[in-house]
Amino acid sequence: MTTKFFRYLLALSLFFFIVAESACAFGKPKNELPFKIQYLKDKTNQLGISQVINQKFSDYNKDLFNFGVENTTYWIKLTSETNQSFSRELLHIEQPRFVVYEMYDQKQVKILKPKVNFELQKDSPHKDLQDIAFLLPDVVKKGESFYLRLKAHEAFITKIVVVKERALDNKNSLRDIIFGIYTGIMLVMFVYNLFLFIIVRDRSYIFYVFYILFTWLTQISIQGYGLRYIWAAENPINHFSVVLFSSIGLIFATLFSVSFLSTKIFVPRIHKVVITFTSIIPLNIIILFAFDTYISFIIMQLFTLFGVIIALTTSYHVYFKKHFKPAGFYLIAWSILLVGAVLFILKDYGILPYNTFTTYLLQISSAIEVMLLSFALADKINYFKKENETAQAQALNASLENQRLIKEQNIVLEKKVKERTEELENANETLNLTLNNLKATQSQLVDAEKMAALGQLTAGIAHEINNPINFVTSNVKPLQLDIDDLKDIIKKYEGIDIEKEIKPQIEEIEAYKKQIDLGFINNEITSLLAGISEGAKRTAEIIRSLRNFSRVDETDMKAIDLNEGLLSTLVLIRNTLPDNLTVVKELGNLPKVECMPGKINQVFMNLVSNAVQAVKSKEVQAEEEFLTIKSWYDNQQVFISIKDTGTGMSEEVKHRIFEPFFTTKDIGEGTGLGLSIVFSIIEKHKGHVEVVSELGKGTEFIIILQVNIL
Repeated sequence: MTTKFFRYLLALSLFFFIVAESACAFGKPKNELPFKIQYLKDKTNQLGISQVINQKFSDYNKDLFNFGVENTTYWIKLTSETNQSFSRELLHIEQPRFVVYEMYDQKQVKILKPKVNFELQKDSPHKDLQDIAFLLPDVVKKGESFYLRLKAHEAFITKIVVVKERALDNKNSLRDIIFGIYTGIMLVMFVYNLFLFIIVRDRSYIFYVFYILFTWLTQISIQGYGLRYIWAAENPINHFSVVLFSSIGLIFATLFSVSFLSTKIFVPRIHKVVITFTSIIPLNIIILFAFDTYISFIIMQLFTLFGVIIALTTSYHVYFKKHFKPAGFYLIAWSILLVGAVLFILKDYGILPYNTFTTYLLQISSAIEVMLLSFALADKINYFKKENETAQAQALNASLENQRLIKEQNIVLEKKVKERTEELENANETLNLTLNNLKATQSQLVDAEKMAALGQLTAGIAHEINNPINFVTSNVKPLQLDIDDLKDIIKKYEGIDIEKEIKPQIEEIEAYKKQIDLGFINNEITSLLAGISEGAKRTAEIIRSLRNFSRVDETDMKAIDLNEGLLSTLVLIRNTLPDNLTVVKELGNLPKVECMPGKINQVFMNLVSNAVQAVKSKEVQAEEEFLTIKSWYDNQQVFISIKDTGTGMSEEVKHRIFEPFFTTKDIGEGTGLGLSIVFSIIEKHKGHVEVVSELGKGTEFIIILQVNIL
């Protein structure tokens, strides 16, 4: 892998060297301006010719001006050191992205109007901003100076030369031809890959198509063709075009990289970086419109550099380490673009000559990159096609081999199947006998569970009915004595002899009333009758709860109120509740539910009984334990919650509680069928049971039943 990497670096270095030598072969850098050059920075962007003409200018000894990216106006002072004559010669500024371009003579007031693309200007005077050129006077005396006021949209990089009018026309014609060829290449790649996207429907193609589009838009913005053919100078897009189109093109370039190189599969870590980077790029577009073009231009350059590094790193990793061959074209394409960009920048700093080749080097490398990326997409299709063919061939061979093995095995299997069939028939008879025995045993156990529940219920009912009956029996005898006293008073009144003196007889009766305390007897009779009435009511309540609960023989589906079943269950098991157990009832307003009432009440009885048993079995009892019964209705479902503060369950026990015959109780205290029956009943009602439990903190059973609303 290391050897391949060094070969790649060697090839890239060789390509860099060849291109650099080719660039130098077109000519060495030389100063083409017949003037002494000085410059002045106007950071205020407000100075006029009258304010700067007497200021001190700094010397500058190049005709290539590179002042970087700065929101600053530059004054260029050109002073003739000899008497010179110019015949239709122009001072040409090779930069179409200047927002300010003015030229003054030394008299301060005379402005030499720009004369650009002379032939075009005659027919279309508004399309004169592809280049900037000023017509020089026929005679320039020694010491005479000219002042250029220049300000760039983004980066201040330009070469100023003196050129003949015809030479400028020829230069622009060559420029148009080269850019026409570049546009033709980009157009062919655009249409070709758009057509492939329509056929293949691979996202890589549509990302690549948009990358081509915005790369081309960036180039026409930089070269001035957008201003020349598409938008007007006053159009806001002219101001934002370079940064805007470059940023959008970078977004589609990263999306293309993610899709083409399958970064999510091959390099998941780099994939996260690329996605994060892609989401940050739109922030620069916001900065472009909200703040400053110059800041956003610098950020765009940094983003572009980072994007190229990511592209090269990712493609290198995918190609050399993941052996994804189409990534090779991708790696070469971005490497060529990187070399072209580096050499293009070296030209701007005067390291390489500023000539025709270096001027269009970025367009050349961009066109090569676009074509190589198109080859990469085609190679990707071939790569997957070959992989698919290989996989199909392997699958076919495997299928044929399987068929052969199957034929061989079938003969052996037929013999074994015959032998095994005989064994299974014998085993089946044994299993049927065992199954019948198990069914009988299960039936006996279920009956035992029912009898145990019935015994518990009977004991509870006997205890519950005994309490109110005691109210009646204990109050009957005192009530009889009080009634006898009242009868005695009545007899005394009936025995009054009207022929005798009445007063002594009345006084005797009054004395007897005091003796037996008639007022106390009246109050006691009222109290005893109230006790008997309360006992009768409680007996009636128990009978009603018993009648509501004991629907075990009802197998038909009926619409019932589940809250009534819960209350009936609590009444019947009230005697089993320990003194420190508080029952909390939070019963909501429920619609009637279609169910088998007896079966559902059996579920309530089993769960509540288990909850009470769980509380009783706690080794350390709290001063107050709780049994919470809740019911509520939500989204056409009824929820019943039975929650205790008992012993709780471990995760292992919780996963097994609905298994038949599984129990945590001591031997003889349970059959292990209670919760299994609960689960079976709820399942038959097309509901389900949820269990929430934590060891030492209690358990909650939540029954969920569907409500069918017509």
